[in-house]
Amino acid sequence: MERFISILDFIDKIIINILKYLTITIFLLISLIMIARVVFRYYPVFSMHWFDEIVEMLFSALVFYGAAALWITKGHFSTGDWISKFIAGQRLKNLYRTILEVMILVFVALFFYHSYNLFDKALDVTNALMIPKKILYSCLPISGFIMLIYSIKNVIAGIISVIFPKANESVIPDEKDNQE
Repeated sequence: MERFISILDFIDKIIINILKYLTITIFLLISLIMIARVVFRYYPVFSMHWFDEIVEMLFSALVFYGAAALWITKGHFSTGDWISKFIAGQRLKNLYRTILEVMILVFVALFFYHSYNLFDKALDVTNALMIPKKILYSCLPISGFIMLIYSIKNVIAGIISVIFPKANESVIPDEKDNQE
C-alpha cells in the first residue's frame, strides 16, 4: 500500500510541475506579447491584428491551468476553516469537512460537465488567425477534469477520516498544511 501511495505522490508532483511550468510559460508569453504590442505601436514594423485572439487564449489557459494547480495543492484562497473549532470530536470535524468536500465535488462536476459541453459544441474559428475555438476552450474541461479527480480524492480521504479518525488529525488537509 505504501508503494501505491508513493506512486500517487510521484504522479501528483508530475502533474503539479507540468501545471506550474505551463502557467509560468504562459505568463511569460503574455508578457512578451504585451511588450511587443507596446513596442510595435511606437515602431510599426508589422501589424498585430491577431493580438486579441492570442492574449484571450493565453489568459484563459493561465487562469484555468493555474486554478487546477492551486486546486491540487489547496493553495486557492478561502475563508478558512473557522467552523471546525466549534465542533466537538475529531469524527464530527472530519464529517463536516467531508460534507464540504462533497459540495465542492458537485460544483466541480457541474463545472466539468458544462465546460466540456462548451468545448464540444464549439465549431467556429477565431477571426484573424482562424484558430478553432475548441483550442481556446480546451483549457476548461482539462482543468475541470484535473479538479474533478482531486475532488474525488478529497472526498474518499474524507470518508476514510470519518470511518477511521485519528486523534486531532484530519486526512483532508486544510489551509494550515499549505502554509509551511
